Amino acid sequence: MDFLGRGGKKVPKETNPAFVDAATVAERVGPLLERAQGATWYHAGNDADAAVVALCRLRRAGAGASGHAGAGDAAVRDVLTGANPEDVVWVASRMVSYMDEHGFPELVAGERA
Repeated sequence: MDFLGRGGKKVPKETNPAFVDAATVAERVGPLLERAQGATWYHAGNDADAAVVALCRLRRAGAGASGHAGAGDAAVRDVLTGANPEDVVWVASRMVSYMDEHGFPELVAGERA
């Protein structure tokens, strides 16, 4: 996985530990998403949590490797694009459930569905 820094220049992985972190986490996400299929949030240490935590870590490492938040978002999209679509849909539905149960709709003022 290549990460680009400011100005579109490649970031040498040996000079940026976040590059290595991003590549390592990216390799782990697919299997975590597969294991998350069918898992719920309702018990500690579940596979859905592990998959989402890995995606968050990938976002942070991707942003750090390239020096901007958009690169972290792109790293997550790249990994999700290569994953099994059913696994991605399952984890997305669990994230919506989690956000709903933790009051996200009430935090977004003025938004109506």
